[in-house]
Amino acid sequence: MKFTRREILTAFLSSPLALSACQNPTPQFPKGEIINTSQELGHKIRDGLKLEPALDNWKNIKIVIVGGGIAGLSAAWRLKKLGFEDFILIELEKTPGGTARSGESKLVSYPWGAHYVPAPMKENVALLELFNEMGILEGEDNQGQPIVAEQYLCRDPEERLFFRGRWYEGLYLYAGASEKDLAEFKAFQKEIDRWVEWQDSKGRRAFTIPMAKVSDDVEVTDLDKISMSTWLKRYNWTSPRLRWLVDYSCRDDYGSSIETTSAWAGIFYFASRMAKPGATAQPLITWPEGNGRLANYLYSQVKDKVRLGLAALEINPIKELEVEITTFDQNTSQAFGFRAEQVIFAAPHFLTNYIIRPYRDNPPKHVEAFQYGAWMVANLFLRDRPSQIRASYPLCWDNVFYESKSLGYVVATHQRGLDYGATIFTYYYPITELDVNVARKKLLSTDWQGWADVALTDISQAHPDIYTLTEQIDIMRWGHAMVRPHPDFIWNKSRFEAAKPFRNIHFAHADLSGVALFEEAFYQGVRVAEEILTSRNLKFKSII
Repeated sequence: MKFTRREILTAFLSSPLALSACQNPTPQFPKGEIINTSQELGHKIRDGLKLEPALDNWKNIKIVIVGGGIAGLSAAWRLKKLGFEDFILIELEKTPGGTARSGESKLVSYPWGAHYVPAPMKENVALLELFNEMGILEGEDNQGQPIVAEQYLCRDPEERLFFRGRWYEGLYLYAGASEKDLAEFKAFQKEIDRWVEWQDSKGRRAFTIPMAKVSDDVEVTDLDKISMSTWLKRYNWTSPRLRWLVDYSCRDDYGSSIETTSAWAGIFYFASRMAKPGATAQPLITWPEGNGRLANYLYSQVKDKVRLGLAALEINPIKELEVEITTFDQNTSQAFGFRAEQVIFAAPHFLTNYIIRPYRDNPPKHVEAFQYGAWMVANLFLRDRPSQIRASYPLCWDNVFYESKSLGYVVATHQRGLDYGATIFTYYYPITELDVNVARKKLLSTDWQGWADVALTDISQAHPDIYTLTEQIDIMRWGHAMVRPHPDFIWNKSRFEAAKPFRNIHFAHADLSGVALFEEAFYQGVRVAEEILTSRNLKFKSII
């Protein structure tokens, strides 16, 4: 289907902004392209693509890891750290990292997805081991909490909000707030503090990272049965400013709205990142390329075990200690096969119904519970800073538009202290429609020019010269960007069933946590690597 410019901008931006843009002549676009993922091959696999490897294209190996996102890379990292070398990791894409991948330019690297990690607390032992290995940490404070080296903490100024022609510090809109607005915001913060302090009879917090350590007390799990919007209504919190902040938070981490996000997940966003009541949220760790720095490090540690551009077509557990994995190599256009004793399935869980033969023949009910958000990410390469950017509150790392459906943009040069001249803006747009299939169709039916126009028009409300300053804009369309923690998913038995091994296939992905965070993907990868080594009777000290 072909849509007019007015239809595209009206669908994705606020009506006044869209109508204003459409009244002006169609702008001159910079150069750019859609950065392709292997979508076409993925759809062929979904539709049942089958290839039979030649007899001499089969290899025996102990473990095959399917998926080179953070969970797969973390599983490989843990196996290798423990001295287990007889494995291979296969990844459909030609770039590792999944939604944590990044790009490179002559100026600076930049993210294509996730772009920060909150500083971990002392309970997150596995992640602390990785961060110590990478030199991110420099000791502990007197409470035993890790200290992050200054150069890795997000540089000030960190975030700002654009509203009616001006920038304001922070992400809560204090300017023009009424007494009622401020009272509701204070009450909301007090309730979050209560959940930060809450512990069950076993001393477990209600919300912490990794979430495997959270309480399963009914007082906590009941929050998953309602939406975040319904939870706010329970307290009669109707302030548009508070509701905007909470909705933005759900869109930011989950790609869903307050109506489609579980109240458990909504509160988790705030409470899990606070060490104690009344404290500010944990500081953010970031790099110019965002979490691409972490993905690239993990890849560098296991690179000799990774085959990029190698797509899993079918996984078939044929015997107690034998799984056949047939693959297609995009580099050589040949089919290859592996006979493995065990498989780590570290790809998004919805793919199990297409790739694992017994699942395809008889789909398990639990897979239906997994829903995925659709995202567009644009990287804008600017020859200079927009002139209006120096007005009111200065350029920050994170720059958000209050009256927009987008998440705004982050500045890749910010962390490097490059405050003048050329820069790269990474713009994020989650499609939060209730029907995930409709969201995906909207994403994929909009071409490069349509998405470029959305990004440029949205940013132009704060920076009118963005079209003339942007030399290039590249677009990434993530059809299944991240799992959505919809109501009755986090504590539903389906999520727990999905994490159980099927014969000798073990599952590892952020999907299994229900929240698509780097920390959760890393935990799941480490967990399953240790699970497999335990099943092989290897002795080691667990870090989870």
